[in-house]
Amino acid sequence: MYLIKHYDFGVMIVDGEKHTRDLIITPTRIIGNWWRKEGHRLYLDDLKDVLSEDFEYLVIGTGYYGYMKVEEEVYRYMKKRGVKTYSAPTGEAVKKFNELVSKGYRVVGAFHLTC
Repeated sequence: MYLIKHYDFGVMIVDGEKHTRDLIITPTRIIGNWWRKEGHRLYLDDLKDVLSEDFEYLVIGTGYYGYMKVEEEVYRYMKKRGVKTYSAPTGEAVKKFNELVSKGYRVVGAFHLTC
């Protein structure tokens, strides 16, 4: 279980480790240097590395200013799978991620750290 200790534009600290590139956090691992098909869009295929994992929530950080758009296919797939999805600018998403993890939920966080 990971908690995010700090987030600011372009920087996130998780488990004592500083990240300066977009990342995905699962209950068991951190996937650093996360790349998407398009920088400011999130497609289901961009999450392929975590789709086989067991989780109850997907928290999406859409960037410091919230510029990343989440494609409808992501919401449809997660709903069909029974996963609750929360997307917001990354600062808000970090708070939600930490809150859910602290309550014991299995959470995957996908975070765009800049714009």
